[in-house]
Formats: sequence, structure tokens, C-alpha cells
Amino acid sequence: MTIRRIVPNIQVASEEQMETSRDFYGLLGFEEVMHMGWMATLASPANPTAQISFFTEERTGPVVPDLSVEVEDVDAVYAQVVASGAEVVRELRDEEWGVRRFFVRDPSGRVVNVLSHQRS
Repeated sequence: MTIRRIVPNIQVASEEQMETSRDFYGLLGFEEVMHMGWMATLASPANPTAQISFFTEERTGPVVPDLSVEVEDVDAVYAQVVASGAEVVRELRDEEWGVRRFFVRDPSGRVVNVLSHQRS
């Protein structure tokens, strides 16, 4: 099983707070690489897998996940998670922005967004 990246997700109260956070993390060298209004992702230009995301809400799931883990084969990981009996918070599905993902709760109660980018 290959992990491609891990991204901490931070819930913010408003888009204004998201912009303030973007400006702050810009001081550390991060640049915005995706902005969907309700969420934004910043990345290091020198190491694009070093990322952080900010959410005002989660538009297609029940909660804002605490972190995202991009894997090579999300279907295989989903099958392992289901077989383990772990709590699936949101079923596996395709998103309009090109990812296939599900949410699972870890043993400490954190919600993890597990995803793969869809290939065309």
C-alpha cells in the first residue's frame, strides 16, 4: 500500500479566517494551490506534497476531516478498513473535482479522509 501524502485539515470559522490563515502560512513559504470557496489548500513550492488545508465546512461529507491521506489505491484501502470493522463515517464515492474518497474514524476519534486522485 502506497501513501502519497498526508495533509492536516484545519476547520476555520469563515472565509475571512481562511484568508488570514493563508497569509500567515504564506510567511512560512506556503502558496495556495487550490481554492474552492469552502476549502483551500496550500503547498510548499519546493515540496508540493507538503500541504495544509483549511475548511469552512465539508460540502460532501458529514464533518470536516481532521486529516487527509492520499493513497495509491483507495478501493483496496476501503476494503481493508471495512473488513477491520472500523467506523466508516462516509462511504466511498467519486467527487466532481477528480478524487475518489471515504472518511473513517481512527481509534482516537479523529476523522480521516482517505483518497486517490482519479486517472483519466
